[in-house]
Amino acid sequence: MPRKRSLYLPSSSRRLGSTRRRFLQGSAAAIAGVTLSNCRQNLSNQAAPEADPAATTPEEGGASGGDSGVLHVYTWADYTSDEMVNAFTEKTGIEVIVDIYDSNETMLAKMQAGGGDAYSIIYPSDYMVQQMIELNMLTKIDKERVTGLENIFDKWQDPVYDPGNSFSTPFAWGTTGLLYNTDILTDTPTDWDYLWENSSALSKRMTLLNDVRETMGMVLKSLGYSYNSTNPAEIEEAYERLIEIKPDLASFMSFGYEDGLLSGDLAVVMAYSVDALSSIAEDDTLNYVIPESGSSVWTDTLVIPTTAPNVDAAYEWLNFNLDPAIAQLNTETLFNATPNKVAYENLSDEFKNDEKLFPPEDLLAKCEGIAPVGDAAAVFDEFWTRATSA
Repeated sequence: MPRKRSLYLPSSSRRLGSTRRRFLQGSAAAIAGVTLSNCRQNLSNQAAPEADPAATTPEEGGASGGDSGVLHVYTWADYTSDEMVNAFTEKTGIEVIVDIYDSNETMLAKMQAGGGDAYSIIYPSDYMVQQMIELNMLTKIDKERVTGLENIFDKWQDPVYDPGNSFSTPFAWGTTGLLYNTDILTDTPTDWDYLWENSSALSKRMTLLNDVRETMGMVLKSLGYSYNSTNPAEIEEAYERLIEIKPDLASFMSFGYEDGLLSGDLAVVMAYSVDALSSIAEDDTLNYVIPESGSSVWTDTLVIPTTAPNVDAAYEWLNFNLDPAIAQLNTETLFNATPNKVAYENLSDEFKNDEKLFPPEDLLAKCEGIAPVGDAAAVFDEFWTRATSA
C-alpha cells in the first residue's frame, strides 16, 4: 500500500510575519477618528426620537425604567469595540455594559430563566429571532423611532425570520466554515468530508463548534441533507457520523481556539466567518474556506426584549448601529459582513472583493440559513447531548 503524504510540516517551518490586523488597526484608528467624528456631528444634528409614553405594552413598546443612563447589552464576542462604545457614550451620555454569550441557546436559556432582565439589547441569530417571537419575548419595533432601515439591502428588508423587520434590525451576516493553519496542513480543505477523510492524521488537532444546530447541521450537509432537516432518521444518521470522528476531536468549542491554531496544537477548526477573519488578521498563516458543498449563512440581529428596562437607550443603540458610518466601521474593525447597502458601497475594494467576507453568489446559493425545526428540535437536542457527553 502506498504511504500517504503527511498532512503536517515541521513546526520549525511555521512563520509569524507582520499581520494584516496591524495594518488594519492603524487604518481603523484613522477611520475611527474621521468617521466617528463625522457620525457624532451628523447624529448630534438629528433630534433624538422622543419616547411615546403610551407605548408601554410588551408588544408595542416594552418596559421602561431602570437606570436611564445605562444600557446593558447581551451579545456575541467581538460584536462591539471600544471605539464604537465610546462614541455611543459620547454622543448619548449613556454608559454601555456588555455581557457575552457563546450560543443562541445559552442566551435563550438565560432569558427564559429570568437572568436577562437587565438587558435592553440582545443579538440573536435569524432562526432564534423567529423562535423568540413565537415565545412572545421580543418588543415590536416602533418604526417611528428608528432611522436608517432604508439603507438596508433589499434581501434584509423583508426577511423570512421576521417579515418586515417587525421585531429586529439586521446587524451582521456571515458564513460558517473551516479555519486552518497553512503551515500545518499541506492540503487545502475544500469540503466537510475532509475532516472524516483525514481524521486519524488530524486526531486531537481539530475542533467543531459547540453549537447543536451548526455542528449537527454541518454533518447533515456532509451527508447531502439540509442543515434544517426535520427527518429523525437523517438526524440520527448525522449523529452516527459525528460519533465516527468524536474520538479524534480535541473538543467542541466555539471560541478560544486561536492560540491553539497559532501554536500548532490545533490544525483546523470549524468557525464562524467573523471570528475566522479576525484570526486571519492576527496572523496570515491562517486561512478560511467555505466548504464547496455549502454551509450555513447566518444573520445576527438587534432586538429589544419585552423585559428591557431601558427602551429609550435601546432605540438609541438601534439607530446608532444603523448609521452607515458605524456599520462601515464595524465591518472594517470587527470583520462582519454588513447588510447596510450604503456602508457596503463606502467600503474599500479590499473589503468588497474579499470573497471570504462577501462570498460569490454561486457559493451562497449552496448555503442555507438555520431555521426553526419545530418538534425536531427535541430530536436534535437528544442526539447532541449523546454526542457531547459520550
